[in-house]
Amino acid sequence: MIKRFTKLFKPRINILNFLTQHMKKRIEKKHEVTMLNGLNEFCVKFFGPKGTPYEGGVWKVRVHLPEHYPFKSPSIGFMNKVYHPNIDEVSGTVCLDVINQAWTALYDLSNIFESFLPQLLTYPNPIDPLNGDAAAMYLHKPEDYKKKVAEYVKRFATEEALKEQENLKADSSDSESSMSDFSEDEAQDMEL
Repeated sequence: MIKRFTKLFKPRINILNFLTQHMKKRIEKKHEVTMLNGLNEFCVKFFGPKGTPYEGGVWKVRVHLPEHYPFKSPSIGFMNKVYHPNIDEVSGTVCLDVINQAWTALYDLSNIFESFLPQLLTYPNPIDPLNGDAAAMYLHKPEDYKKKVAEYVKRFATEEALKEQENLKADSSDSESSMSDFSEDEAQDMEL
């Protein structure tokens, strides 16, 4: 029984690995991809579309492929801040129907980075916002909205800002690892 189960399960894993590698190679042709935790979690460097307030910006977008990908949509989120009505400013979560609700196996990761995300940044949907402040500003004060986006791009979405973020993460992980050099009693004393 176990052998039979393993025979059924193993091809599925191989197909998923093949699909993941194939999609990763297609994306790598135009975007920098960094693997995070195994084959199903990685980060894609995404550039703001030309002719938009996001032009010149560079974001890291975390991608998690679910077990049933491509039949189930990937989870994506911006790792550095972006000011947009349909992107949560704190978590980076993206509100996009085609990813969250209308996904089909006909779509792949290149659709996300070549079509869906550029379209989202070019044409925000303030009627269904995750960031209410950005939606209100987009609707009622469009020039202020463009200025705020430009401010966020300059502050959070440049190559320098990404390097600074990576350095901060490295510093915090160094301090976390240095805490493990202490005994439990010493660490408890420090918490007080």
